Amino acid sequence: MSVPLSATGFLGALKAEGLRVVEVDGWQTHHRNAKGPWGPVHGVLVHHTATSGAEATVRLCYDGHADLPGPLCHGVITKDGTVHLVGCGRANHAGRGDGDVLRAVIAEKRLPPDNESDADGNRAFYGFECENLGDGTDPWPEPQVEALEKAAAAICRAHGWTERSVLGHLEWQPGKVDPRGLSMHGLRERIAARLK
Repeated sequence: MSVPLSATGFLGALKAEGLRVVEVDGWQTHHRNAKGPWGPVHGVLVHHTATSGAEATVRLCYDGHADLPGPLCHGVITKDGTVHLVGCGRANHAGRGDGDVLRAVIAEKRLPPDNESDADGNRAFYGFECENLGDGTDPWPEPQVEALEKAAAAICRAHGWTERSVLGHLEWQPGKVDPRGLSMHGLRERIAARLK
């Protein structure tokens, strides 16, 4: 069981991993904690935004939309590899997912198929949204993938987790496809190498 990092701890962990970080005004206190608990935290969930354009993508993830108020994640990773911090605390990014998957993440074991929606992911996972159309053809530039690797590794390092604490939205919630076009197996291999 891990207590969520404070805003200062979160920022410090990312910077210590060598990331270029932009702090969106108010991110330190921008959250959905009034809607439910934040923590204990158990892992890092990876998404694609289904958008293009860094500025509009960051704004959407900060504000959310009529059906889903922001923040929609904790950090937005744009194509150039910059991490934009948009929230600290509970965020509307994971929704309800598979409790068996959550238990596997906690135990740092191989993930089972996600076939239920019986666990609250918004309380349990840090979320990184990556600027990508999610159409399977929009590229994942190396600076962006490297930034995602570093960001996930930073959180794992701060909590003493392994790469098995990092998963894609498609591995958590039935019907989700993100991050389409990015191999989660390959990403976890990169994170494992970085953590060594």
